[in-house]
Amino acid sequence: MTGQDWLEKDFYAVLGVPKDADAAAVKKAYRRLARTHHPDANAGDPAAERRFKDVGEAYSVLSDPEKRRQYDAVRAMRSGARFTAGGPGGAGGAGFEDLFGGMFGGAGAPRGGTRYGSRRSGQGAQEFDDLLADLLGQQGFGGTPAGGPGGGFPGATRGPVRGDDLTATARVTLAQALRGTEVEVAVGDPAAGSRQVRARLPQGVRDGQKVRVRGKGARGSGGAGDLIVTVRVAADEAFSWDGAALRVTVPVTFAEAALGDTVHVPTLEGVARLKVPAGTPSGRTFRLKGRGPVVKGTATDLLATVQVVVPQKLSAEARAAVETLRASEAGSDPRADLLAAAEASRQAVAS
Repeated sequence: MTGQDWLEKDFYAVLGVPKDADAAAVKKAYRRLARTHHPDANAGDPAAERRFKDVGEAYSVLSDPEKRRQYDAVRAMRSGARFTAGGPGGAGGAGFEDLFGGMFGGAGAPRGGTRYGSRRSGQGAQEFDDLLADLLGQQGFGGTPAGGPGGGFPGATRGPVRGDDLTATARVTLAQALRGTEVEVAVGDPAAGSRQVRARLPQGVRDGQKVRVRGKGARGSGGAGDLIVTVRVAADEAFSWDGAALRVTVPVTFAEAALGDTVHVPTLEGVARLKVPAGTPSGRTFRLKGRGPVVKGTATDLLATVQVVVPQKLSAEARAAVETLRASEAGSDPRADLLAAAEASRQAVAS
């Protein structure tokens, strides 16, 4: 975190607490927001992940009495300070050293012939960041020459730096995803010597879900970053899993779909019966309540999608029956509505 972050970010607003909130209120707000925006509860939501990081950043400052005091002082200087020539003859009232001394317990130069008050006498107010660079170097921010390596505003250096988050991919079977499993993934550049990290994937993890492993990212002076594991669930011959329900495709004959019938549907526990209404089109999905796997103590559903199978070969009798059906459908066009909609689209594009 840089000094510029302290100037630009309202940590009280991030946590939704007033500026006079006590430590207990700050902690309570942080816990509530951290649970709400935790990446594990908002997989694939970058906005929630950014919000989670902002909440953690705000709490790291407001939960530390010394950092909070310095933060309040810096924000007060940015919003209200007016820098004028110091000394008895300085116009505009108290100089910067008065404000600085009041907020930092008297730190800074004495009032008469001040270091800061006379520095740019006759040229108006001194540029804010130049002053801040000098002053914050004496208040525990570790000042360096302006434009130094600290980043943010001139003169401020970064404290201990947390390591970067790293990414990895874990490939698991459907059974492993449904049970939950522990995987080992390679982290880092293989050419530079990657390392193996074990990660626990929760029960019911879905394809494409991202799982955060705390403290297994790149190492830094302020601690290690996190490891973000993207889960890939291998295709299964019978079922697929979307994180909320088990899915299966059920082939049906034309007669079953057209006339209606009861068909058998496979589940992970055996076979279920599905009533297919007459006139069911290919691709229609039916929900079988509670016939999916049990995940974290809750039974999920099974989604069965019917697929009408067109026979590759017809007997003479079957062909004759289909020919009779075609003759009865003469004059009807199942594509009429589609062609009309397409024509409307074509005219709209051409106009």
